Amino acid sequence: MSTTRTTTTGACLASLLFARCIHAMPTMAGVRGKFTWMENVNAAKTPVLNVDFPDPSMIQGPDQWYAFATASTTQGTHKLVQYATAPAAVGPWTYVNADLLKGNAGAWTDQYDVWAPDVRTVDNGTYVMYYTAALANSTSVHCLGVATAENIEGPWQVNDDEYWHCDEDQGGSIDSSGFLDDDNTRYVAYKIDGNSQGNGGSCDNTVAPIKSTPIMLQQVAGDGITKIGDPVEILDRTDADGPLVEAPNIIKSSSGQYVLFYSSHCFTSTGYNVLYATADNVKGPYTRATQPLLETKMFNLTSPGGGTSTIPGADSDDIMLFHANCPTDVGGSNRCMFVSNFTETGSTVLANR
Repeated sequence: MSTTRTTTTGACLASLLFARCIHAMPTMAGVRGKFTWMENVNAAKTPVLNVDFPDPSMIQGPDQWYAFATASTTQGTHKLVQYATAPAAVGPWTYVNADLLKGNAGAWTDQYDVWAPDVRTVDNGTYVMYYTAALANSTSVHCLGVATAENIEGPWQVNDDEYWHCDEDQGGSIDSSGFLDDDNTRYVAYKIDGNSQGNGGSCDNTVAPIKSTPIMLQQVAGDGITKIGDPVEILDRTDADGPLVEAPNIIKSSSGQYVLFYSSHCFTSTGYNVLYATADNVKGPYTRATQPLLETKMFNLTSPGGGTSTIPGADSDDIMLFHANCPTDVGGSNRCMFVSNFTETGSTVLANR
């Protein structure tokens, strides 16, 4: 299937961004369902961070932007939560050789295997960090933790006693990310890690019987931590997704439509990608796009995934951070951070950088 298409005048007329489409018309575009990359998807992208920086997320701080990533041993030390800074979401990004959690993810964790940190501002102006960590007494099971701080760079206070949430009987819980609706209702999306109890194959879940890996949505109070009601399932894997769906990230478009970004297939395979689904209600039902937003070979990338978007209307262009395998000269097996700039209207995204 070709990954390069040309945006037509008719498609631009259907959008509110007609003038921008006309300006971009000479550039080869990649149409991904309702998302349109206004750049040549055959042109190689280079990483904005040439270090192992998987599962990136970001937030705009008082003076600069911050990106956060899964634990890695980088520049000589192991860091539970890596971070980088930039004057704008698009960059340039500078890696900070420090661990935001300073080696402590909580006594309930193995203090080593921390994944997919996500930092959000809460109602009182302080910060909450959602993260995934392996259990101290069962390192194959990962659960969700929270930490709080008055400043993004810390010090961060973790809960030593217990995790914030875990579906231990279903394999654990991973990939938590916050979402603030425009009515000030807060949610946390996450994945039940069912494939960790799978029967083998890719990411342990391509040998029958296949386990479910649902993406869940939990409402929380203004502190970003106190749970309100029970979580609801908003998406689950299908056969087309391979072993799993994971890495949820929700935004709300200017038209009021909810967009759920997520990844499918195993992160170690070339099938790993960034997908999206849309809904009129944050709790669904979500309608899947017909094609991946990002997949191997687009922009000469391998295994792109873990996409996180800025909040529409933030003081920047709309930006998506994601990881993909680092170029061979950077490390090959590591996952570097990449960035794409886009403009969204409703469920349409026009990427122009």
